[in-house]
Amino acid sequence: MRYLYTFLIMFVFWILLSGKFDLFHLTLGIISSALVSFLSADLFMYEHGKNGLATGVRFLLYLPWLLYQILLSTLHVTFLALHPKMKDQIDPTIVTFKTKLKTNIGKVALANSITLTPGTITIRIEDQVFYVHAISRKAAAGLPGEMEERLAKVFERD
Repeated sequence: MRYLYTFLIMFVFWILLSGKFDLFHLTLGIISSALVSFLSADLFMYEHGKNGLATGVRFLLYLPWLLYQILLSTLHVTFLALHPKMKDQIDPTIVTFKTKLKTNIGKVALANSITLTPGTITIRIEDQVFYVHAISRKAAAGLPGEMEERLAKVFERD
C-alpha cells in the first residue's frame, strides 16, 4: 500500500510542478513516479507500526513550515552578507545538542532540515548527539528547538 501512496503523492507533485497535461508529459510523470515509488517508498512512508500514510501526511504538513524557516534564514544570511560590518556580524560556532528523536528517519530528517536552512549545516551525528555549524549566534539560537519538536510529531508517534 505504501508504494501506491508514495506513487500518488509523487505523481500529484509531478503534475503540480510540470503543469503539462499532454500524453507525453503525463506518461513521463507516471514512469518517474513509479520509479521513485519503487526505490524510496520504504524511506518516505516507512511502516513503523501501521501508520505509514499518516506519517507521510504529517511530513507533507511539516514542509510549508520548513520552507518558511528556509525563507527566514535566507533573509538572515542575506543581511549578514550585505551588512557594511559583515566581519563583525558573522560569528561562526559549533552547536552540540542531544536529540530526543529515536528513529533513524527522524534523525535524518532533522539533519537534512538543519542543512537545508541557510547558515547552518549538520556536521555529524553520533547516536543521539548532533554537531551543527552555524554562521552566527542568531542562527544557532534556535537549535534544536521547534524543528525537532515538529519532526518528533511527524516520526515519533504512532
